Amino acid sequence: MSNRPIILSLLCVVLFFSGKRIYAQNTATPKYKNTLIQPPYLKTGDTVAIVAPSGILKNKTEEIQKAKDLLKSWGLEVVIGKNVFNQNNHFAGTDDERCEDVQKAMDNKSIKAIWCARGGYGTVRILDKLDYTQFKKQPKWIIGYSDITALHSQIHNDGVESLHAMMCASLQDDTKEIEETIETFKAALFGNPLKYVIKGSEYNKTGSVTAPIVGGNLTVLHTLLGSKTSMDTSGKILFIEDIGEYKYHIDRMLQSFKRAGYFDNCKGLIVGDMTKLRKNTTHWGSSVEQLILDALSDYHFPVAFNMPAGHEKDNRAMILGRTIHLNVSKEQSIIVFEN
Repeated sequence: MSNRPIILSLLCVVLFFSGKRIYAQNTATPKYKNTLIQPPYLKTGDTVAIVAPSGILKNKTEEIQKAKDLLKSWGLEVVIGKNVFNQNNHFAGTDDERCEDVQKAMDNKSIKAIWCARGGYGTVRILDKLDYTQFKKQPKWIIGYSDITALHSQIHNDGVESLHAMMCASLQDDTKEIEETIETFKAALFGNPLKYVIKGSEYNKTGSVTAPIVGGNLTVLHTLLGSKTSMDTSGKILFIEDIGEYKYHIDRMLQSFKRAGYFDNCKGLIVGDMTKLRKNTTHWGSSVEQLILDALSDYHFPVAFNMPAGHEKDNRAMILGRTIHLNVSKEQSIIVFEN
């Protein structure tokens, strides 16, 4: 009987420290959020800002005017960043100038969406210069693709949905040739349903899954790997597209992702356009589709090829961070975005 108080005391100590460990694990703030904030859909009278966070807009005044006219035809107001047409070698102005336009658009409460004029390269250089405090309080749609993937990834990690869609520079083409591109952009912006039935592929890995969609340009995603802006693909469907790469470059990037655990808990892969692939002097020996399947042969999630999104004229809008229903067969793939 004399040992009973000691035993009880030891038991209390064990339970106390055990409880502390469980408490710490369960209440730690996660780096990535599972439920993202949806910025308000646009309505007539809302204002959209056009900014240029990346490449130079030399000889693009006509495209910017077309973009302005398009938005106005939808009943929207437009403001253009004061530095949009600046030139600093490769870039649309200095890093500070490009950052200034994006920052003002993020902080201005009257602006409901930020439309990037073009991609190229340069967004990653301003990510750490931006202050996201006001943006997180009043989120708005960030719109673009390609190099804008860097900003999409940052916004995703801040817990906000964004819009992978056409940019102002896309309007260099006859609008009749990009009707689907424009219509899906408008639908996503105003909150209309998005559903895509994609042509099948013999390379498709069949299956069905429901999960949020993330991703963008493969090269930019690779650039962000290992940084605080690299997104967590766990429990999510990854979308990738690229332009102007060698096949061995694509394989190298996928191998890097694989070694970093990028695909370990991924729920699916949607492959968009792989445009203007470059020819190496040494023949790769397989299609880019087979290359992707080979790189991901250790995983069993569904893979859908032929998504019309990326650097081709048919560039369908996608809400990044939004939960989608993906059904993949050899004959077709169906993607339905939840409202």
